[in-house]
Amino acid sequence: MQKGFLSKKPYEPPSWASHLSPIPSHTFILGHFPTPIHKWNLPNLPEGTEVWIKRDDLSGMELSGNKARKLEFLMADVVSSGADCVITLGGMQSNHCRATAVAARSLNLDCHLIFRSPQDLEDKDPGLVGNLMLERLVGAHIYLVSVGNLEFFLNSMAIANSLKNKLEKEGRKPYIIPPGGSNSLGNWAYIEAIREIEQQVQNSEEAKFDDIVAACGSGGTCAGISLGSRLSSLKAKVHAFAVVGTTEYFYYSTQKLIDGLQSGLDSHEIVDIIDVQGLGYGISTEDELQFIKKVAQATGIILDPVYSGKAAYGMFKDMASNPEKWRGRKVLFIHTGGLLGLYDKTEQIAPLVGECHKLEIDKSIPWQDITGKLF
Repeated sequence: MQKGFLSKKPYEPPSWASHLSPIPSHTFILGHFPTPIHKWNLPNLPEGTEVWIKRDDLSGMELSGNKARKLEFLMADVVSSGADCVITLGGMQSNHCRATAVAARSLNLDCHLIFRSPQDLEDKDPGLVGNLMLERLVGAHIYLVSVGNLEFFLNSMAIANSLKNKLEKEGRKPYIIPPGGSNSLGNWAYIEAIREIEQQVQNSEEAKFDDIVAACGSGGTCAGISLGSRLSSLKAKVHAFAVVGTTEYFYYSTQKLIDGLQSGLDSHEIVDIIDVQGLGYGISTEDELQFIKKVAQATGIILDPVYSGKAAYGMFKDMASNPEKWRGRKVLFIHTGGLLGLYDKTEQIAPLVGECHKLEIDKSIPWQDITGKLF
């Protein structure tokens, strides 16, 4: 039995982050931490390059990945505020929305999820694929909004406040969590994760990491890792692979997030942001899915198609085209979870995987006769 799971506990920041403000007072224990770090034997790396992987995909099942870390801080604030329900937003296969729905129900709170929907699907039921299955099983209330991707995220608080006003008129007490759980409070999740990595490095005989790589979707994970790496003893160079938006947008949003903690740092100096969105957020190319399949078959690590899959694909391509940049370096890749998103890609993945075969049983092999036997 895990001690304290789903319980609230006081929070003390790392000493190197104690000057940041505001500092959370409490967290809820929602994930299984620390998550392991191990070597990732990817093929065809530049000479002398080592890639290791931080398995935040193993932090839980329904509550997993980077979202579980953020929700430990965010849900503590939700409960402290006296709210009786939460509102959050995301894409149709948002891992954050799924994790929020499960966390809210675990803490006896209602959850209202607003999804960006393509215009031709706005009036249709979104179905039960991937994350939607879990969200609907735990009773989350689903709302669809048909606007452009960037428009949706830039106006997310206005959209959420529209629903908040409606719920307040019904006598509810809603709390809005921004897309991805990315705000100053959510930033602490990966500041804390950096402390965890720092301790794991100190407790091992391995050398420190030169680089840290992660996907960037709403900016909070990127901001926390970048800030934590700069302030802690790690001092690793952070590379954030953006799966949506532009690099300019994420330098701006990261700056806003670290300014919210009064860090006094410049986002351009603490993170290298690289655009890997390809065809767009949540849209996979055949090459990207082929890469996910090859990595799974070569290493046993399964990447999601929206975040870590695109980030790892981008990292691998950058290593191939700029080998000098990575040669001889020790790299930590943070797997942020999201495996349920693969179920939204079954039609695309089906032609890429092997066929099933009928097994003809050798009749000469001794066979148990079940006549007259009870089960």
